[in-house]
Amino acid sequence: MAAINPIDKSFSLEQICASNFYKLTQLIPDLFSIQRSAIGNSSGKPNLHIDIIDKAPYTLTLLLSHCFGLAPENLLEPAVKIRVYLDAKLVEVIRDHVRPDVCRAIQDPGKIRDIMDYKWSLNYFLDKWLNHCLQTEYQFKIDQEAVSEAG
Repeated sequence: MAAINPIDKSFSLEQICASNFYKLTQLIPDLFSIQRSAIGNSSGKPNLHIDIIDKAPYTLTLLLSHCFGLAPENLLEPAVKIRVYLDAKLVEVIRDHVRPDVCRAIQDPGKIRDIMDYKWSLNYFLDKWLNHCLQTEYQFKIDQEAVSEAG
């Protein structure tokens, strides 16, 4: 198990973001062909939803969450907003359902250690959650309507 509070947090953060890129692309092999949304299913587990928020030439921003129930108004948690850096092959968590974006949580850009700690905790959580999702063997089905609209 990785250290929860590594000594060189900057280096460890880069490593975990690279690892999370790999894990996310293993979990969702067709990630880059998703136009709008996809749902992952695993026997007896809550559905895993992915919604594409923004696509740019070198980045992809998405929301990843479990859906606890069948109706759209059901609880979506942890609702993790993720930025995927396609060229660098890194994944960075921007926020989750209980924690705001880092720029809102820590408004003083001079508090580098606090910013690093905050980013570390968000990305460490994603690392553990992706491990769980991979072990649970989710299978994703791309929203074919969204693919045909885009094509």
